[in-house]
Amino acid sequence: MNIGEILNFKQKPLQVFAFFGPSGTGKSFRAKLVAQKYHIKAIIDDGLLIYEDNILAGHSAKLEKSYMGAVRVALFDDKKHRDSVALAIQRKQIKKILLLGTSEKMVNKIAMRLQIPLPEKYIRIEDIATPQQIEEARISRQIEGKHVIPVRSYEVKEAGNYSRIFVSKVKVSLSKRKFFRHFFKNEEKKTPVEVNAKLFEKSVVRPAFSVTARKNISQAHLAGLAGDAVREFNSLIRLKSLNIKADKTGYRFFVTIDVPFGEPLTELSKNLKNYVTSSIEKNAGILLEDISIIVDHILLSDLKTA
Repeated sequence: MNIGEILNFKQKPLQVFAFFGPSGTGKSFRAKLVAQKYHIKAIIDDGLLIYEDNILAGHSAKLEKSYMGAVRVALFDDKKHRDSVALAIQRKQIKKILLLGTSEKMVNKIAMRLQIPLPEKYIRIEDIATPQQIEEARISRQIEGKHVIPVRSYEVKEAGNYSRIFVSKVKVSLSKRKFFRHFFKNEEKKTPVEVNAKLFEKSVVRPAFSVTARKNISQAHLAGLAGDAVREFNSLIRLKSLNIKADKTGYRFFVTIDVPFGEPLTELSKNLKNYVTSSIEKNAGILLEDISIIVDHILLSDLKTA
């Protein structure tokens, strides 16, 4: 059966939830807490479709040798990969699914590529983890390069190539614990709600692309890609300046241009923004938080007289 045959399935209502936050803040470690809260059995995490602690479809971005390759896998950039996961969601008749990502934009893109509805609820890592817990997760990621996959260890150790990145397993008990002030509160009583006792096992891996060896994409390289994209979009546009700001949520571009006389500025700016965004995300394997287009001057053609 191929992706086209998905349309032959009787469509079941699918509720989509999103759990997002910057890389290395403990999303995969806490994904099961979110899933249990909303009675979700299926999780999309780093290219994998995980169902009740088992890998149902896809392959992990953790197996990629380069960081950019890992991003492309997590975003389901490959058609065969995303089709296989989309088909598995339909075959299993999954009713609820949790998407993990680094930003709201990322989880939305994953949903669209898997041909499922956009999330009806967005949950941030800050909603269920304290600043201290997030910082501890960051330190562990930066120093040790360790990542968590929310599946049982035997699933990873016995899954071919996954065994070479397996490090250890960790068990998390939820018995008699109360999670976290506003996320697990009863809306009427305004008191913390006990989570049913359960023991979760997760796998700790060290990806083929070690974080300790990861090199940040240079801003000069990104600026070059942006300049090329502007010229490809319209060779008559003059790129005057380009500033790039990188923060915890991602890259933000500020592009200042001169445009030819007669161009509809609102439409041109919108189309240029979309073109540059798509081009950079495709060629650099990253997600851009935002691109601001600033039109500085209108270029007037030289008037020639006979």
